[in-house]
Amino acid sequence: MKAMILAAGRGERLRPLTDKTPKPMLPVDGKPLLERHIERLAAIGVEHIVINTCWLGEQIEAYFSDHGRRFGVNISWSREIEALETGGGISRALPLLGDEPFLLINGDVWSDFPLAELSEINMHEGLDAQLVLVDNPHHHPQGDFSMQGNLVSYEDGQRFTFSGISLIRPALFVAYKNDAGASFPLRDVLRPAIVAGRVGASIYTGHWCDVGTVERYQQLDTYIKNRKTVNDRPT
Repeated sequence: MKAMILAAGRGERLRPLTDKTPKPMLPVDGKPLLERHIERLAAIGVEHIVINTCWLGEQIEAYFSDHGRRFGVNISWSREIEALETGGGISRALPLLGDEPFLLINGDVWSDFPLAELSEINMHEGLDAQLVLVDNPHHHPQGDFSMQGNLVSYEDGQRFTFSGISLIRPALFVAYKNDAGASFPLRDVLRPAIVAGRVGASIYTGHWCDVGTVERYQQLDTYIKNRKTVNDRPT
């Protein structure tokens, strides 16, 4: 299975930290967030990872100059002159991703969600995507979607937030095949599939963080350091 990590964003709300450092390269307990994603993907057997870059992308490529060999993976770069948002970034990278479902992770989130569970889901032909949803954080109380059974919905009901972790079938982008250089969000691509009942989801109640502000970034850094300290304690 292949995977894509979205890493092209500017990170305006994380300034001044992102003025000289790409958002996914911000260190969490001394290790770039992007490196943590790559390690977790490699651990479940992903061999090919596509990463899109834009803002300070040369720093990302320099850090992973061996194209992921030290992690046992092969990294391909999808370079954007101007950031194409989530949907546009994926659309541009599709030639590198092939025809089979691929794992998609936002480069600015962190979770202990067991990625192997998502990679092992055999999406039947009726689904174009499988999303991981989480309880709404305090900074996003309205959520993104509700659920109807195991399907994502816009109907009334308890709402959840999209975690930024998903399994995507490339065919979801068939209507955008001529828009490889256009900028648009993933939600625009998902909407017709959701309305058609072609997007599934699972709810994850473990740890998840959207590293969107300096405060939340610092909270995650503290959380990872504390978790390591607890795990390192003798039993």
